[in-house]
Amino acid sequence: MSEPTLGATFGSTDAIHLVVLTGMSGGGKTVALRALEDLDFYCVDNLPTVLLPELVDAVSRDATGRRRNVAVGVDVRNPGEELQRMPAMLSELAAAGVHAHLIFLDCRDDVLIKRYSETRRRHPLSWRGLSLADAIAEERRVLRPLSSIADKVIDSSDMNVHQLRRLIATGYAEATEGLTLMFQSFAFRRGLPLDSDFVFDARCLPNPHWNPRLRPLSGKDGPVREYLDAEPIVAEYFADTSRWLDTWLPRFEVEDRSYVTIAVGCTGGRHRSVYLVEKLAAHYRALRSGVLTFHRELE
Repeated sequence: MSEPTLGATFGSTDAIHLVVLTGMSGGGKTVALRALEDLDFYCVDNLPTVLLPELVDAVSRDATGRRRNVAVGVDVRNPGEELQRMPAMLSELAAAGVHAHLIFLDCRDDVLIKRYSETRRRHPLSWRGLSLADAIAEERRVLRPLSSIADKVIDSSDMNVHQLRRLIATGYAEATEGLTLMFQSFAFRRGLPLDSDFVFDARCLPNPHWNPRLRPLSGKDGPVREYLDAEPIVAEYFADTSRWLDTWLPRFEVEDRSYVTIAVGCTGGRHRSVYLVEKLAAHYRALRSGVLTFHRELE
């Protein structure tokens, strides 16, 4: 199943951007907030809604005066009367020139119950003595006014956390300054990532898989990094790849592209591709903001 698209979200990149994430507990709000944090949004979870205007005013500019995007998580833990004020509050922020966007993360009841049973988390309304099914029904009732005014409702029922993270990241890349880069690793034996703009093949490099000590590890682990760091051909491959990207990525920025995905594959998607993705991401994080990583086979 192909992933849905979030679509265009914001207009001018010079304005202050505010994303309000709300929805069903267990629907993916924390995952969405982390994706926005990777895009350099200033993120706060479980914010009392009454503090929203003050937060935007306080953090929308950093110490140098640079604009900062803001994302907040708002859920049923807020008192009901505060949630009822949300529409008026968003309207006031819009009148003040803030580009606000309300996302409601929804999920089917049966999937929510399964997620809670697997994680053994407590529902935020369980303190009322409600069963899980009744707590979900009450939460849905309380949040219905917000879902009705949401700019976007995302049903995460059939999405894993990584698909949701990617959906949020691609949808809001345009709200960041400059080009956002997604580096992802994958295994060729499981097929190419269909959303990749560039694909690099690392199967020609020495494979840590054949070292029994390194086989259980990944390219994120120190021993694997040390093994690949010591191979001259790996350093040459990284240098050539980063040099090529340094040459051509600016062309995409000139064309007003907001998001580019660079995929690196190897046989199992565990060692060489992961190592190179982490190394490339570190290289570009030193040069720009909005650099993301995704390891398909590890995650």
